[in-house]
Amino acid sequence: MIEIDTHVTADRSPHDVFRYIADFSTCEQWDPTVYRAEKLTPGSPATGTEFRVIVSFGARRKTLRYRIDTLQPGRRIDLVGRGAGIKTFETLTVSAEDGGARSRIDYQGHFSLRGPLARARSVIAPIMRRMVPRAARGLADALEIRTETPRQGWLSYAADRSILPGEALYTDRGYFAMRDRSHSEFMDGKRVVITGATGGIGRAIAAEYARLGAHVTLVGRDTDRLAAAASHVRGFAGAAPDAVDVVEADLSSIAAMRRAAATIAQDAPKIDVLVNNAGALFDEYGVTEDGIERTVAINLVAPFVLTESLLEPLHAAGGRVVNMASGGMYAVGLDIDALAPLPSNYGGLKAYARAKRALVALTAHWARRYGDEGIVFNAMHPGWVDTPGVEKSLPRFHLLMRPVLRDARMGADTAVWLGAARAAGGLNGAFVFDRKPRPTALVPGTRVKPSQAQSLYGWLRNTTGLTLHGLG
Repeated sequence: MIEIDTHVTADRSPHDVFRYIADFSTCEQWDPTVYRAEKLTPGSPATGTEFRVIVSFGARRKTLRYRIDTLQPGRRIDLVGRGAGIKTFETLTVSAEDGGARSRIDYQGHFSLRGPLARARSVIAPIMRRMVPRAARGLADALEIRTETPRQGWLSYAADRSILPGEALYTDRGYFAMRDRSHSEFMDGKRVVITGATGGIGRAIAAEYARLGAHVTLVGRDTDRLAAAASHVRGFAGAAPDAVDVVEADLSSIAAMRRAAATIAQDAPKIDVLVNNAGALFDEYGVTEDGIERTVAINLVAPFVLTESLLEPLHAAGGRVVNMASGGMYAVGLDIDALAPLPSNYGGLKAYARAKRALVALTAHWARRYGDEGIVFNAMHPGWVDTPGVEKSLPRFHLLMRPVLRDARMGADTAVWLGAARAAGGLNGAFVFDRKPRPTALVPGTRVKPSQAQSLYGWLRNTTGLTLHGLG
């Protein structure tokens, strides 16, 4: 039996601390030995709730199954974990300090080893005695509310400009290199709208916002998939049925997006976060009912229509807009004429890159135009993520890179951080990757001038027929 006791303090109330740790799958955000953790039992954490935790031991990974043995709300959680050759009994106890302004977190762990692990006890025990206090310190760090606006470090700056080293950070290794991966700033009473939320990154974004306490609205075009996604989000977050709603809309249609915006605005006079996540890449040329090339319609026009149509509720909340871009945009500059390609000149990857480049330029223009109105605009890159869309659209890339691709929750991380974290409020207009501002142009000739972005804005207004908004 290996027994380990440790404790840490956090500048958070016992209520917030317990709320964060009761969903033990958050251990992936603060325990450096955890590769991935998942709550298996839908609903709010309670006695009997189970978790799957994948722990890294050097280059190897081991899966443990945890169950909440006892839960004393606001006070204590007892966990029993089992895996090949190991059984654990772990207790986390939360108590108030300084009149409840701070919290003390006490940890007790009892580990029984069997088989080969038992024979290696003399090696394993010292490692565990080092790693457990490190995890406890990680928990205290995860609970810290940061206010300082992040800046890009010199290492990532150099990697970006070397292109290939920068691309290596797009994998799961880049995600795990981040110092802070926590989401502990709760969003009770806030409203979040997410497009493309029926699967992949979008669904993961919605689930994490819901876990933080936000009311989330999922926007998509498939009724059955919207219902399934809403059910998943409720189960993941333990959210009430009315805390997750859906709006059905065809994102390729200007009229449908305007109707969706009107429906959302009628129900939500204040919108705290709008995440324009929906995207699509088409191998073959096609146009929408509005005569717009499909890639441009979904990746650029839809975010434009929805955002412009929701500016009033965003302004009322001092909200934030997060636009999902792609690293492919680095290969191209802004070419407005190319947003209406001829069929003979169409290429799916290039059309997708051009649309995302335009979305990033539009985001910076919005920040300049509406930033004084208290709305924060950001575009972001999720990294290389293993999603059904990537597998379908880029099968060779997916096959080659799959072992190191990020999963959907890794890809969702920055989109959640940009909407929830106080520190992100100072990044208006920035293009963000892994919670840090990044350059928008790496290849000569691809930097977008403000005058070009202004022309793009005018093109979008003419294309969509939207009238000039009173803000700005």
